[in-house]
Amino acid sequence: MTTSFHVSMHRARRAVFASTLAAVLAGLGGHAMADDFLDLARQKVAAATAPKNKWDGPTTGPKAAADKTIVFVASDMRNGGVLGVSKGVEEAAGAIGWKVRVLDGQGTVQGRTAAFNQAMALKPAGILLGGFDAKEQAANVKKATESKVPVVGWHAAKEAGAVDGMFFNVTTSAQDVAEIAALYAVAKSDGKAGVVVFTDSAYAVAIAKSNAMADVIRKCGGCTLLGVEDTPLADTSTRMPQLTTSLIQRHGAKWTYSLGINDLYFDFMGPTLQSAGASAKGLQNLSGGDGSESAYQRIRNQRFQAGTVPEPLNLHGWQMVDEINRALGGQAASGYSTPVHLVTADNIKNDGGPKNSFDPDNGYRAAYRTIWGK
Repeated sequence: MTTSFHVSMHRARRAVFASTLAAVLAGLGGHAMADDFLDLARQKVAAATAPKNKWDGPTTGPKAAADKTIVFVASDMRNGGVLGVSKGVEEAAGAIGWKVRVLDGQGTVQGRTAAFNQAMALKPAGILLGGFDAKEQAANVKKATESKVPVVGWHAAKEAGAVDGMFFNVTTSAQDVAEIAALYAVAKSDGKAGVVVFTDSAYAVAIAKSNAMADVIRKCGGCTLLGVEDTPLADTSTRMPQLTTSLIQRHGAKWTYSLGINDLYFDFMGPTLQSAGASAKGLQNLSGGDGSESAYQRIRNQRFQAGTVPEPLNLHGWQMVDEINRALGGQAASGYSTPVHLVTADNIKNDGGPKNSFDPDNGYRAAYRTIWGK
């Protein structure tokens, strides 16, 4: 399928939801408006929590280019998401018959610049950016593209698509990820959630997510946005215990749901919530992004976290390899953007959950092998 088809399909899904919601909010009043918004929330949550057992990605494309070497430039291999995608790239490279080098940017701009320069020196067939903004390396991206070396990113821009000089950026929509976490709070609280949102203003994508979460809660007539807490992800271990205590004292039983832009916020809330007893008994924590191993364990045990919205890291690695192959074959990018998946205690047994990861049971490996003729 073409880039335009998949991108337009994703935009159409968002447009339908937005237009339906706009009609509900504009044309109804009082209880009817609240009931319709609640119904929409439940429908979206049902779709996001359903088993991912049907392949909805590309089914056609070029056969595998022979004997290629690609380079994965990682933002920081200590990052679990980046590590997971790199493993998917390595797995897919083995399936398509290519060689892959992984270079670690070690968490600094200088390190990533050095890794990108090293990647170019290797004269690869393609370069993959793992978990950092393509704009940061704009000069190198341009140099690679002008040298006929296609660049494919993962989380290298806010949205999926051919942006910032890349052939394609692979990601799930951050807006969709944030919205579904908030809609879960609306649906499960019967439209009565009292919500605190946790964000980190150091990251543009984090602010975009927390704004989207807050917007959903504001649209829920019976819900209350208690506050948006800006606290650095890097300081969660030291800040979250005291912040949690302060929020319990401030909001008491009105605080029924937390929405975080990352699972890290909930890694350090458990002991405080445990000691708070009855005053925090009903608190439900949800993350719009990440899907860490510790989050899966909390959700499985139904202790201190109700849900997370992970991305299919291994699948994204396979997609990155496929996009490079399309570029080498002179074809357009697939345009595929994976739909959101919300993990809860009810569906954690599916789609890779037993291994504490989101690995869809949709046959993506076989689908890509078929496209490649492998």
